[in-house]
Amino acid sequence: MKYVLGTEVEFDLNEIWEHIALDSVDVADKWIGKLFGAIERIGQNPQIGHRREDLTGFDVLFWPVGSFLVIYRQGTEAVEIVAVVRGARDIPSFLARRS
Repeated sequence: MKYVLGTEVEFDLNEIWEHIALDSVDVADKWIGKLFGAIERIGQNPQIGHRREDLTGFDVLFWPVGSFLVIYRQGTEAVEIVAVVRGARDIPSFLARRS
């Protein structure tokens, strides 16, 4: 299986990088590498995530990467990465705006 990035995921990753880069560009680069590593792992093993019915009724799975969540949807031919977001955010409101 493979993965595709949803329409706003590039924005998510850029926002994460810019925020971390305020303190350290090297650390920001490492975090983006970790996030892409997790995305690739999800593409290879889409069942590794877990549902969070307490956060959303949407048919999505969550995979934690440090303080971030990769939120994705399993497709028949590819995994769609829906969002990459800091876990401390209000996830229900975030996903409601994202859908």
